[in-house]
Amino acid sequence: MFLCGVLFWLSPALSYADTFGVEVKNAEITLQDDSYVLSADIDYRLSARAKEALQNGVPLFWDINIKTFQHRDYFWDKTLGNSSIRYRIQYHALLNMYRVRNEGSGELYNFSTLSAALDLMSTIRDFRVMDKSVSAPEDRYAVGIKVTLDRDALPLPLRPIAYTNPQWYLSSDWTLWPLIK
Repeated sequence: MFLCGVLFWLSPALSYADTFGVEVKNAEITLQDDSYVLSADIDYRLSARAKEALQNGVPLFWDINIKTFQHRDYFWDKTLGNSSIRYRIQYHALLNMYRVRNEGSGELYNFSTLSAALDLMSTIRDFRVMDKSVSAPEDRYAVGIKVTLDRDALPLPLRPIAYTNPQWYLSSDWTLWPLIK
């Protein structure tokens, strides 16, 4: 009976935790020309605190980490490639628009809604992960993706809150897909 009471008391917090976060979906690795390329969809669900900070002009930095590794039976997996895509999303009140910048390429995009800005960041298409010449036919390979909110890039007064408040835990877990040759 006590356990039922505790679960009833925690149920609003447990259901609330599922309303925000990041999840990698629909990843696919294909061979194009002489390279393996990744296409993936990411689902960003920002918490109320993150949306509030964004509305107040705080930029949010997102890192999409992509690792390619070789499975080995007797040793740790060997990392063959490690790359990332870094986005900055920021709301500009004077312009009444969201601005997304790809920090690697410098490309800048403007959107009138938050959902449109997140849609740009949620789509990865034809991202080169490995050359075909690197792979051996007898070996097994995989690609992993993890999306991380860079809390260290937040303004200094906001960092302690971001490390203690669960609404700022917006990073995904590693998602792995085998590389089929």
